[in-house]
Amino acid sequence: MKKLMVLDGNSIVNRAFYGVSQSLTTREGQPTNAIFGFLNILNKLLDEVSPDALCVTFDRSAPTFRHQTYDQYKANRKGMPEELASQMPLLKEVLAALNVPRYELDGWEADDLLGTIARLDEEAGWETVIVTGDKDSLQLVTGKTTVKLVSTRMGRTTTKDVTPESFQEEYGFAPKNIIDLKALMGDSSDNYPGVKGVGEKTAMALIQLYHTIARLYDHMPGICSAPGTPAKPGLIKKLEEGKESAFLSYDLATIRTDAPIAFQPEDNLRQAPDNDKLYQLFLDLEFAKLIDRYHLTAPQGEQAVQSDVPAVLEGGCYLETDITPEHARSLLELWRTKEVVHIVALPSLDAVCVECHLNDDSWNASLLRADKLEHYNEMIRVLFSDPAIKKAVHGLKNLCRALLAEGISPAGFVFDTEVAAYLLAPADGSYELEKLGLTCYSQQFPKASLYLDEGAFGPLSDPEPPAQAMMRHCLLIDALRDTFTARLRELGMWELYETVDLPLCQVLAEMETEGFLIDRGALAEFGTMLSGRIDAVQKTIYALAGEDTFNINSTQQLGGILFDKLGLPPVKKTKTGYSTNADVLEKLRGEHPIIEHILEYRQLTKLKSTYADGLGKVIGPDGRIHTSFQNTVTATGRLSSTEPNLQNIPVRTELGAELRKMFAAPAGRVLVDADYSQIELRLLAHMAGDQAMIDGFRSGEDIHTITASQVFGVPLEEVTAQMRRSAKAVNFGIVYGISPFSLSQDIGVTVQEAKAYMDLYFAHYAGVRTYMDAVVEQAKQAGYVSTLWGRRRWIPEIKSSNFNTRSFGERVALNAPIQGTAADIIKLAMIRVRDRLKTEGLEGKLVLQVHDELIVECPESEADAICKLVEEEMEGVAALSIPLLAETHAGKTWAEAH
Repeated sequence: MKKLMVLDGNSIVNRAFYGVSQSLTTREGQPTNAIFGFLNILNKLLDEVSPDALCVTFDRSAPTFRHQTYDQYKANRKGMPEELASQMPLLKEVLAALNVPRYELDGWEADDLLGTIARLDEEAGWETVIVTGDKDSLQLVTGKTTVKLVSTRMGRTTTKDVTPESFQEEYGFAPKNIIDLKALMGDSSDNYPGVKGVGEKTAMALIQLYHTIARLYDHMPGICSAPGTPAKPGLIKKLEEGKESAFLSYDLATIRTDAPIAFQPEDNLRQAPDNDKLYQLFLDLEFAKLIDRYHLTAPQGEQAVQSDVPAVLEGGCYLETDITPEHARSLLELWRTKEVVHIVALPSLDAVCVECHLNDDSWNASLLRADKLEHYNEMIRVLFSDPAIKKAVHGLKNLCRALLAEGISPAGFVFDTEVAAYLLAPADGSYELEKLGLTCYSQQFPKASLYLDEGAFGPLSDPEPPAQAMMRHCLLIDALRDTFTARLRELGMWELYETVDLPLCQVLAEMETEGFLIDRGALAEFGTMLSGRIDAVQKTIYALAGEDTFNINSTQQLGGILFDKLGLPPVKKTKTGYSTNADVLEKLRGEHPIIEHILEYRQLTKLKSTYADGLGKVIGPDGRIHTSFQNTVTATGRLSSTEPNLQNIPVRTELGAELRKMFAAPAGRVLVDADYSQIELRLLAHMAGDQAMIDGFRSGEDIHTITASQVFGVPLEEVTAQMRRSAKAVNFGIVYGISPFSLSQDIGVTVQEAKAYMDLYFAHYAGVRTYMDAVVEQAKQAGYVSTLWGRRRWIPEIKSSNFNTRSFGERVALNAPIQGTAADIIKLAMIRVRDRLKTEGLEGKLVLQVHDELIVECPESEADAICKLVEEEMEGVAALSIPLLAETHAGKTWAEAH
């Protein structure tokens, strides 16, 4: 039996819209989350169901026969949000390009079309799967029609198949009788009345006994409300008074199966999509991953370079693969005369492709190969280290690290398309060259941007060299460079790019190459100590639980001990049982001694697995840990650290701080640690222009004590430790757009008390309140906020109709300019410190950056000079209304220097 799957289009697109991040938009601001979510749900369904045929039904805005019958029908429905309405025409274009038939008809709802299609399928001997999130369609379930209910939550889609058997088991009556259930209880969503005073529980019991409202009213007034239990007079009265309303509601709830549509199941057999139309739509919508998912290719008419690229191309364009040593030397001279050359290198550096313009109409691409070119190593050393050869690449940091590993000092790099793309769209998260070639950027490029093949270079040992792919990537870098340069200048970010993010790539590569020395023996001893502590606390937990043993790491087992056996008040339940996450345990502090020990156990096991064991696995042969600094990941512009993450080493706990003792300088050398003092608060004072806060910093007193004194109205000397803690929480919370509720959680007071603290704060620092309001308003108007250096953070969420999404956007608007400016400052400081170390011929080298902290490893004899140097450079990065303050210390270990 053939199977047709029909989607309730409006129901599924609504679930997609509210179940996928509403910040998903194109760079022009067109929302796309509903379309993206719909296609993901569709693909999941196709994998689950494997139908022979497929179609979609949609509602139309015209009134239906139900509106004519009952003018209050769906009267309380809110209109479709503009963010969703703008996506509906685009979704229908995508469905057309997918060759998926759709059915919609004035005067009829999508539900009626579903019912009609199911009936016609059944008459033709087909099986039907109705996909919807609306339980009204359950009345259509038969032996040949299954309803697949769809739900979405936090971007995750789940489905549930409803058959006659499963429906009967859950409801206690046949699927068609759900109409009778709705007739009694009404429907607030569709706004039909049912019987006033009869709720779901009573209606369910009545339909389980009588099945239909017709039979129920035939047995009035001697009906039962439960088997053998006569109904109470009050219920009988409600039913009698609501009889007309019940039958009206029955009519409104009934899905029709006679809609006048031209439908044959065979007309909906699945077809391949229209490659060219779908490819272009996905380019417009910036769905690069879906281009891959559907195996789409660029329209053939737009591919200027065919699969067989000749040595000489049309218009005087050349691809050279067999290069002699003499020609190689002449190429170096040629490249020195060019404004810029575009380079792609294999990660191994065994092959390099270099492309440059010969004139306005022609270009030359040269493939250099280690296995074919004599003196290849010397050739690439000159190419990559000669500052006279201006080079554009994609992924400069990683290339520099590869060059440094080969003893080549990088120079002459003037453009990185990866970093430029990150600056233009910092929330994208990934900037692979292939992806950039498949996004909307490509519409702004010459046709060279479509020269991508599958993107694989292929191993060098292949019979044919990867010349075409590498050449195409060079041409894409060429096209991207032109477009990105113009866009960066247009948005006022060119100086930021040229003086901060681009030169930082080489600094980071040098830091990664240098690494940070760690005492392997001390780390192993630390792990042994932790194992002993873990064993001891584990035994204490077992004793307090009254158990010989259980799995403390099992949420289910731990929840059973805490809430069932020990009788602690459950804070939060999930679908799988009691929650025992960190927030829950924090709220249970003081309820039972076992809680403190569980929290200690978790801290100890994390320290052991993540750091004592984890760090031990990544120590290099040189005894150093070589982390990777990610400079194109965070939306704020901050750097992050991975493999391993050295920025997350705990510092506030005693045992966490012990880890810093493991990081040391080798014999005869020390570590210089420099840290900005309260940089984000200083930036807030400067950017807000709040004179009271500026004066507080200029006084030299502790800003948190000053704030506490001013907010609580007491002299400085009478500020208590608790007052200072509260003021500190407010100070830093304001930077992150904290709410009274969150502040109350942080400092352990009521929401009303937290709000009072914030009101007092804003009363004294009125300039901060004015600044915050202005930033949020500017973000709403422009769609972005900027740092002092012009780094933009786009915030489409701030215009959302959804309150939670919009509130998130407002918090981002408040935080991004300050945190982003702090990121710009520390990046500039890293560049200046590194350059000055080199200029002054000092041996000291940067080895780590952690947010507002820099660490330099240097000879003991250079410690004093480098402390002074780093302090000067960090404090001299920016001239603000409040001076930047950097504190430096030297020591043999990170802990000692901090």
